[in-house]
Amino acid sequence: MSQWQRIQMLDKVHMDQIDLLYSEDTLPMEVRQYLAYWIEEQNWNQAIELGPSQASCLFHTMLSSLDDQIGRLALGEENNANMLLKHNLRRSKLHLSSKYQEHPQELAIAIEALLRQEKAILSEAFSASQASVDSPCDSPVPTSHQHKIEERLMEMHRTVQSLKCSIEQHDDLQDNFDFSFRTHNYLEKTCPASEPIRSKTIQNLQSMLNKLNHFRQEMLSQIHELLGRSATLRDLLLEEVLQWQVRQRLVCIGEKYDTSLGRLEEWFTKNAEILFQLLHLLMMLKGMYDKVTYHTDPLKDQLPLLVKRLQEQIICLLKSAFVVEVQPKMQVPNKRPLVLRTSHKFSVRARLLVKLLDRNKSPEVKIDIDRDATDLTGFRRFNILTSSTKTLMIHDPQKQGLVCDFKYITLKEQKISGTGKGNKGISEGSLPVTEELHIITFTLDYSYRGIECQLQTSTLPVVIISNANQISSAWASILWFIMLSRDTKDQLFFSKPPAATWAQLSTVLSWQFSAATEQGLDKHQLKMLGEKLCGPGVNSQSTITWDQFSKGATASSPEDNNFSFWTWIDGILLLIQEHLLQLWKKLIMGFVSRKHEKHLLKRKIAGTFLIRFSESTSSGGITFTWVDFNSDGSPKFNSVEPYTKKELQFLSLPDIIRDYQLFAIEAIPENPLLYLYPDTPRDEAFGSYYEERQKVSTTEQREYLNRRLIRVSTQPGETQMSDVNEPLPISKELVTDELQNTEHTMKNFLLDKEDPFLFQSNEEQQEPSSPFDIPQLRVDDPDFQCLLNLEGTYYDTPGNDIDDLLILYSKVEV
Repeated sequence: MSQWQRIQMLDKVHMDQIDLLYSEDTLPMEVRQYLAYWIEEQNWNQAIELGPSQASCLFHTMLSSLDDQIGRLALGEENNANMLLKHNLRRSKLHLSSKYQEHPQELAIAIEALLRQEKAILSEAFSASQASVDSPCDSPVPTSHQHKIEERLMEMHRTVQSLKCSIEQHDDLQDNFDFSFRTHNYLEKTCPASEPIRSKTIQNLQSMLNKLNHFRQEMLSQIHELLGRSATLRDLLLEEVLQWQVRQRLVCIGEKYDTSLGRLEEWFTKNAEILFQLLHLLMMLKGMYDKVTYHTDPLKDQLPLLVKRLQEQIICLLKSAFVVEVQPKMQVPNKRPLVLRTSHKFSVRARLLVKLLDRNKSPEVKIDIDRDATDLTGFRRFNILTSSTKTLMIHDPQKQGLVCDFKYITLKEQKISGTGKGNKGISEGSLPVTEELHIITFTLDYSYRGIECQLQTSTLPVVIISNANQISSAWASILWFIMLSRDTKDQLFFSKPPAATWAQLSTVLSWQFSAATEQGLDKHQLKMLGEKLCGPGVNSQSTITWDQFSKGATASSPEDNNFSFWTWIDGILLLIQEHLLQLWKKLIMGFVSRKHEKHLLKRKIAGTFLIRFSESTSSGGITFTWVDFNSDGSPKFNSVEPYTKKELQFLSLPDIIRDYQLFAIEAIPENPLLYLYPDTPRDEAFGSYYEERQKVSTTEQREYLNRRLIRVSTQPGETQMSDVNEPLPISKELVTDELQNTEHTMKNFLLDKEDPFLFQSNEEQQEPSSPFDIPQLRVDDPDFQCLLNLEGTYYDTPGNDIDDLLILYSKVEV
C-alpha cells in the first residue's frame, strides 16, 4: 500500500494536518494525488545531492506525467464530467513550470520535505491508535501472482522513466557532438588550425563520440532487458486472462465467481501505455540515428530488431486483451446463456481491455457466426439479422472501457434448396439440432500510434434451437460441453462426447440448484441422484455417458418411464422456481429414495411425514409420505399421488398439506399429516406460508355458498400391506365448508372426478351436476342446525361426513 493511500485512511484530526501541510503552494495536492506512486518511487535525496541535472530530469518527467494524465482524462469517458479536474491539473502544471523551471532542485527539496512530514504524521497516527494502518479487512487480498504483476508494472514504469531521462541526456550530448563536429569541419575548410590544436580538437570529438557510443549501447542494453521483463509480464497477464475465461465458463453453468474485468483492464492498459511509451522512445532513438551516425553505431543493426520485437509484443498484448465480456443470452423465454432460438432476440458484448483509442478514428467491430468453420458437414447455416457491425466507443458514460454491445440480434436459418430445411438435410451422421455447436466471432481492425492489427475473439459455443421444447436438451449440451471440453472451439465435440465422472457431474448438478434456487444439493441428496444414475455403490469415479445423462432412462427408473435423467432434473428445477422456492430452502427433503424414506420414517411417531420429489413424473412432481402403524405395531407408509405444476398453480403446497383429508371407512375424515420430519409440528413448519382466511359471517347476504379446494384421499382397505409402494390416489373434490347466507341455495356439490379445478360459469351453475335436483335447504331447519353448528365456523373447519349430508338431504322436502 502506498504512503498516500495510508494517508487517505487517517482520521479527521490527522487529515487536517495533511490539509495544512499542502495549504501552501509548494506542491498542489492534486499533483500529489495523481502522481502518488511515481513521486514515492523517486530518490529525491539523490536528486538533491547530484545537482541540477538529475533534479531537472525528474522535474521534466513530472511535467510529462501530468500531460499524460490530462490526456487520459480528455480521452476517457469522463470527458465532460471532469472538466474542473482537468482545469486544475493544467493550472498546477503551469504553476510548477513557472516556479521551478529555473531551479528544479527546489522542487526536489520541497517534495523530500513533504514526504518526510507525511511519514511523521502517519507515525503519530499509528502511535495514537495503536493499530495498523494496513488495508481494510474487507478489501480483497491480492494473490502472489497478482502481486508479481503489480510489482512488474511499477518496475517497468520506473525503468521507462529512467530511460526517458537517459535519452534526453543522450540527445543533449549528441547535439553537443554534432555542433562541435560541424564547427570543426567548417573551420577546417575556412581556416585550418595548427596541428596541436587540431589534434586536441579531434581528440575531444573522439571522446564525445565514445561517450555517445557508450550511451547508445547502454540504452539498447536497458531496452533489451526491459523487453524481456515485458515478455514475462505478458505471460502473467495471459495467465490471468485464461483464469478469468475459466471462471466465466463456470459462471455460465451456475458457479459463483467474480467475473468483473476492472483489475485486468487496469493492468492491460498500464502495460500498453508503457509499451507505447517505449515505442515512442525507440522512435526518438531512430530520429537521433538519422541525425547522427557513425561506422560502429550499434543503433544501425539493433534498433530495427528492437522495434519489431516491441511491435510484436504490443500486438500480442492487444490480441489477448480483446475478450467476450458477456456471452450470448436471450431474455425470453430462456434466461440461460448460450442457448439461442431463431427469430428471438439475444445480446452479446465484447470488450477491449486496453483503453487506448485514436480519437480521430472510429474502429468498427464486425460480428459473424461460424466464420472459420469449414468441416461442419451437415450443420445448419445461419444469417445474422439487424446490424452486424458496431462502432467501438470509449466516451459512453453508461459503459466502462472500450465496449461493443450487440443488442437485439436475431438469427435466421439459411434455406438451401435440395437439402430439406436449412442445411441439415440428408447428411449422413449429422448431429441432432441440440448437439450442433456454433461460434460467434468478433473482428476489430485496431489502429493506434502506428500500430495496426486485426483483433478477433469468439464466444463459447452456442446451441441454436427453433422450438421452446428444445431448451432443456440444449442446456444439457451446454453443461456437458463446458464440464468436459478443454477446447472451446471444438464444434464437433458431440460427434464423440466423452464420459463424465460422478465427481464432475455432481458438482455441476449442485450448481444448477444453487443458481436457480440459491441453495445447492447436500451430500445425501447427491448420493440419491448418483444411485439413480449409476445404481448402488456409486462413487466419485463412477462414469456417466452422455446418452445415459440426456437420452436414456436411468438405472432406477420404473420400466414405463422413458424420460432421461436430465429431463427429470430440469422439470424439478422449473417446479421449484415456479411454485416451491421458499419451501425448498427449509422444508423439502427433495431427493430421497423410497427405501431411505422408510428408513427415516419407521422410527418416528404416527403422522410424521416428509416431502420428496416424484421419480415418475418427467415434468416435475412433488409428493409427501407419512408413517402410520398397524394394530400389531408394524409401520405402514402412505404416499400421495404427485402434485405437478398443473395442480400447484391453483393450490399452494402449504395449503394442500393443511387441508389434506384422508377418508377412511366408518371414520371421520382427518388430516394424517401431523409432524414434518423429523418432529416439527405441521402448522409450526408451514404456518407462515398458509393463505390467510377470514372468519365466516352468517349475517352477510350472499346468493351462493363460498367454496374452496382441498385434496383428499381414500384410506386403503385392511388388506393393504405396510410396504406397498403405490401412492394413494387423490380424490378430486371441492368441499363446501362455509355458510355465507341465512337463506341460500346449495347447488353443485361438485363431486367431480375428472377435473378438480373446473370453475363453472354462472350459466353452468344454473344446472345441477347430479341426476336429481338438490333440494333447497333453509338454515332455520332444525334438522339442518343439529348437523351444522353455525357459531365459530371458519374457513378451515372440516366438512361434514358425506353420509350425514345424504341423511340431511333425505329429510328435506322437495
